[in-house]
Amino acid sequence: MFERLEEIEAKYDEIGLKLEDPDVWAEPKEYQRLAKSYSEMKEIVAKFREYKRIHEEISDTHELLHGNVDDEMRVLAQSEIDALSEREQTLLEELKVMLLPKDPNDDKSVIIEIRAGTGGDEAALFAGELLRMYSRYAERKGWKKELMSTNETGIGGYKEAVLAIDAKGAYSFLKFESGVHRVQRVPETESGGRTHTSAATVAVMPEAEEVDIDVVADDLEIDTYRSSSAGGQNVQKNETAIRITHKPTGVVVTCQDERSQLQNKEKAMRMLRSILLEKKIQEQHDQISKTRKSLVGSGDRSEKIRTYNYPQARITDHRIGYTLYRLDTFLDGDIQDMLDHLVAAEQSERLKGEG
Repeated sequence: MFERLEEIEAKYDEIGLKLEDPDVWAEPKEYQRLAKSYSEMKEIVAKFREYKRIHEEISDTHELLHGNVDDEMRVLAQSEIDALSEREQTLLEELKVMLLPKDPNDDKSVIIEIRAGTGGDEAALFAGELLRMYSRYAERKGWKKELMSTNETGIGGYKEAVLAIDAKGAYSFLKFESGVHRVQRVPETESGGRTHTSAATVAVMPEAEEVDIDVVADDLEIDTYRSSSAGGQNVQKNETAIRITHKPTGVVVTCQDERSQLQNKEKAMRMLRSILLEKKIQEQHDQISKTRKSLVGSGDRSEKIRTYNYPQARITDHRIGYTLYRLDTFLDGDIQDMLDHLVAAEQSERLKGEG
């Protein structure tokens, strides 16, 4: 581990010198590449240097204890060693995590697809609440969000909704949200007061750029049709809605929320690229799972991952056995604590695999 950290630090210093070279400034692409690498290594190098400094301070303080010091100084020195040792251990754990191979998609924005599952109208209403939850989470983080596509039920629910969140690193926070979200509550239409169970599925996809997925025009079948969504007469009379079929995979995406056919096509292509990237990632996950199944990172949208229990105001994530009792604020987008526990559980599992 420390040999690897020394290599990273040496490389960091080497790149730092190159960035000061006027010959490198004359090559914008090379300068940009080096600057990106330098920026990516900055945090881990800073932590490693802090670790080395604290380790040296502990050693120096231990030497002081072996000298001729009075009892008061001995107590102060031991207290300082204890505090420094605690910080040293924290830095060591953080460095271990930072050395884990990084998910290449972690820095990407996301597209979240939410679909009503079992439970009819109640499931559609719950899908709408999940859409609002992720929208509010994005607002809390100061992230840009955009509703890409919707299929409303007419009672405030959604059969399907697609939300794009444009923010660097959004995928690293939200990637473990994929799966079946189950709700237990008494529906407003239920006169007997019985608790019903409904579900909605969530798929979180890193938003693909054109360089990530090469979509060949000949592989696409593009149809236009009249929008059935709410809108002005222009939307209803003209064929602005778009349906794109990717023939090699059979993936179909539709978009009808915009008044312009071109805007709908652009949105549909964004969704298509992200779905194709997700399929590619899932294939990679399937290969990895043959040797080691990840604790929370399977991304399987058929897996029941979380239950929202209204009578007890309880949210339980079944993958890590973590429970919260603040349903109202959670559904209002206050989900960071849950996300942090999921990330920590995944990191712990990966550290075991490295060990």
